[in-house]
Amino acid sequence: MIAELKKTTEHKMQKSVEALQHDLAKVRTGRAHTGLLDHVQVDYYGSPMPINQVANITLLDARTIGVQPWEKPMIAKVEKAIRDSDLGLNPATQGDMLRVPMPMLTEERRRDLIKVVKHEGENAKIAIRNLRRDANTHLKDALKKHEIPEDEERRAQDDVQKLTDRYIAEVDRLLAEKEKDLMAV
Repeated sequence: MIAELKKTTEHKMQKSVEALQHDLAKVRTGRAHTGLLDHVQVDYYGSPMPINQVANITLLDARTIGVQPWEKPMIAKVEKAIRDSDLGLNPATQGDMLRVPMPMLTEERRRDLIKVVKHEGENAKIAIRNLRRDANTHLKDALKKHEIPEDEERRAQDDVQKLTDRYIAEVDRLLAEKEKDLMAV
């Protein structure tokens, strides 16, 4: 029972870190990367589709993403989807391809983005701590019902705390990496 609890707690903590990584990938630095457009949805004949399922996305250079829709009529729809996204990008049509230049980030905008990143990180830490609390509550309940001995419950709580510390450190590492990325000019 304890092993199962630790395994599910670790799995959920891992999911929290993965969600943070996904959220941080959306925060735009000055450089272009194809993952930036992953969450953009395009109206594909009446149903929303991820942009990477209707177009080829490539890096043209360090500051420009190239988007080449597989079907000619989709160019306008893909351009509209990118423009309407919350990324603040302005694509330009060039024949059958869209060029999406990355605008330079101002110092003030970088600071704002760092605040957003720190807030996301704090939310991930809260989620991890909540998972620790839930695991410890399950352990205490099992102890009250005499399903496990007291020393095993203590050992399991220590293990859950070690998991928590490990994942909190991982969140801090991701935040430091992203902050360094944002401040790089």
